[in-house]
Amino acid sequence: MHIQIFDVAHGFCAYVVADNGNNMLIDCGHNDETGFYPADYLLAKNCTGIERFFVLNYDEDHISGLPRLRSVSNRIPIQILHRNKSVAPDQLRAIKRQTGPLGPGMKALLEMMETYTAPVISPPEYPNIEFEVFCNNSPDFTDTNNLSLVLFLHFPGLSVVFPGDLEKPGWRTLLQSQIFRGHLSSVNVFIASHHGRESGYVKEVFDVCHPDIVIISDESMQFDTQENCYGNHAKGITWNQSDIRRVLTTRKDGSITITNHVGNHGYYVQASR
Repeated sequence: MHIQIFDVAHGFCAYVVADNGNNMLIDCGHNDETGFYPADYLLAKNCTGIERFFVLNYDEDHISGLPRLRSVSNRIPIQILHRNKSVAPDQLRAIKRQTGPLGPGMKALLEMMETYTAPVISPPEYPNIEFEVFCNNSPDFTDTNNLSLVLFLHFPGLSVVFPGDLEKPGWRTLLQSQIFRGHLSSVNVFIASHHGRESGYVKEVFDVCHPDIVIISDESMQFDTQENCYGNHAKGITWNQSDIRRVLTTRKDGSITITNHVGNHGYYVQASR
């Protein structure tokens, strides 16, 4: 199994491949500066389909690469769409129009939301992978960040949390769930919510979660939390055989790959830059 967290500047996109070749795409951001698009990457890898597509956050930076992916749906079809289902398409359309015209990614996602409505009959298998999703509901929250989908992926010896752009009120609401806290307590790799920004940092999270490493997807450092606060909560991993790293960023390290080894229940992390 491997997880690749792409460098999509201020956005998010990750790709998970199971031992049997089935995969997951988590968000679908792209990088204007480098010209990276998830669709181009998947075509180059001869990907023949995405079994599960998780939309963590209903903002353009998380789905800006979706129109290009949808344009090659004859070659890379998406089987299952996961999202916060408490938000209806018409409701999301109205929320986004409050801040301006709909972006291309949002238009593509709304089209999917209106068509991906059939129940899943034969879900794809993911050997040695378990996943769980949590979210706050509308109308308890009306902002897209606190309606983020939180995805936990559990592998032998490795657990990763992808919390989208969840902010302080959303974290604190979910922390009231003992089941949510149980998943959080097992996390080794913590993807910082809201690109590591201060609005997504909640100290109480780390009363429960004690990760080895924190990973931040963003294009530039704007807040102290993006380096120092998160680093205070991570145990650290060996880097380049001698250094200890507690925080990795796509800004500094490029695309980041996490690979586990089922046999010895370990994992290792690499970066492309």
